[in-house]
Amino acid sequence: MASGVPSSDFLTAHSSILAFLLVIVGFLAMNLVLWWVIRPSRFSEEKVTTYECGENPVGSAWIQFNIRFYVFALIFIVFDVEAVFLLPWAVVFRELGVLAFVEGLVFIGILVVGLAYVWRKGDLEWVRAEDRS
Repeated sequence: MASGVPSSDFLTAHSSILAFLLVIVGFLAMNLVLWWVIRPSRFSEEKVTTYECGENPVGSAWIQFNIRFYVFALIFIVFDVEAVFLLPWAVVFRELGVLAFVEGLVFIGILVVGLAYVWRKGDLEWVRAEDRS
């Protein structure tokens, strides 16, 4: 095995994964090409306008949103996903014992430190003090 060629056991064990990936990529490419060929291509002015719940758009769609909307949404998603991580822990909490309780407290403590940091930084405020002046 000094030549650097992997053993046949490795190739045999992973050949099904490679075949599966090739089938998936081939299926995807085939469907994309098929739908590109058979789709109707009738363009109109109405199709290229911005859709806003059935209302005709007024003004440009290229308006700038305040970055705080995105930051607030990302913070919400992070804490929401981390709260979901607590669900399996809560389900098997009684069987795991004291160590699981301590680990859960550490996890919640990290979340509290993160929340305190975000709160202290002012990212949970819709209007910051420096924006009011």
